[in-house]
Amino acid sequence: MREFSIRLVKWYQENKRELPWRETKDPYKIWLSEIILQQTRVAQGLPYYFKFVEKFPDVFSLAEANEQEVLRLWQGLGYYSRARNLHAAARYVANELNGKFPESYTELKKLKGVGEYTAAAIASFAYKEKVAVLDGNVFRVLARLFGIDVDIGSNEGKKVFTELANSLISEQNPDLHNQAIMEFGAMHCTPHNPNCMFCPFTAECSARLTQKQDKLPVKGKKIKKRKRYFHYLVLNKANEYFLKKRSENDIWQGLFDFPLIESEQKLDFEQVAEHFEKKEGIKKLSVSASKIFTHILTHQRIEAVFYVIKNSDLNVFDAFLSKNKANLYSIEAIEELPKPVLVSKYLKEYIF
Repeated sequence: MREFSIRLVKWYQENKRELPWRETKDPYKIWLSEIILQQTRVAQGLPYYFKFVEKFPDVFSLAEANEQEVLRLWQGLGYYSRARNLHAAARYVANELNGKFPESYTELKKLKGVGEYTAAAIASFAYKEKVAVLDGNVFRVLARLFGIDVDIGSNEGKKVFTELANSLISEQNPDLHNQAIMEFGAMHCTPHNPNCMFCPFTAECSARLTQKQDKLPVKGKKIKKRKRYFHYLVLNKANEYFLKKRSENDIWQGLFDFPLIESEQKLDFEQVAEHFEKKEGIKKLSVSASKIFTHILTHQRIEAVFYVIKNSDLNVFDAFLSKNKANLYSIEAIEELPKPVLVSKYLKEYIF
């Protein structure tokens, strides 16, 4: 067990990427990086980390920001609940803990948006607490090396991998060990085409010896993606546009988009116009339609079309706009609003 950690850390020290959050023990910056990197690749998350550190250099400045400012800076990363939880946790640390982050795995888990993996990462990286991290990279390394064919998403799998990971972690350098095993999975023992020929564990790796690299780790069946169809209404009045804030308990909460009709099936323009006539009492729409914009989330696939309404009498839309709680915004104001990437792409291609 001790030999495993020594070899792993040696590989890490010779092959690691130079990343800014690895050069600090500041729990704020480590926490910030870990929240950004949830569901996000390092290459995509790195620019956001720099933007957040520049804009909010400490937990107090982040806590003092308004939510819209935080969401705007987060725009493009997706999973916006992370940004809202980040902001809420910052306010809690700043206001209730006088800016001092919890110093243990158990206490860190109490912060909003901080689960077992994130708490273990912060506790080990910032405070050298001996608690193992378990992310997709770690599951993969351990499953292949030790030949574990238990589903990583099951309760049994979680228990087996947690016990194994904690038995392997270094007593003296849990921070280096955790960084090393994650980096090893990300850079060397990759999901496809792992570098088995030059692996420090090539002689012992169960997956290599049994040719099961592509079968481990075992994952349960993927959830089928839900298909959604958004039909956006783009209404212009004196070079200003009607947008509304998404407040429902759904994707993109707190972000701004256009009033829309959603359907479970794809609609053509005649069907959209028919919906407006029957449901909203708006007749004879004159429009131009955008191309289809596709946005893929973990469990959803969204196809959106933007219809620019050319009716001169906007009063007929009053009830619809009121129901959607839409307000007029100038182009300059829209640029500053936090928006879904799908909406930003449309604006950049057709409006800005």
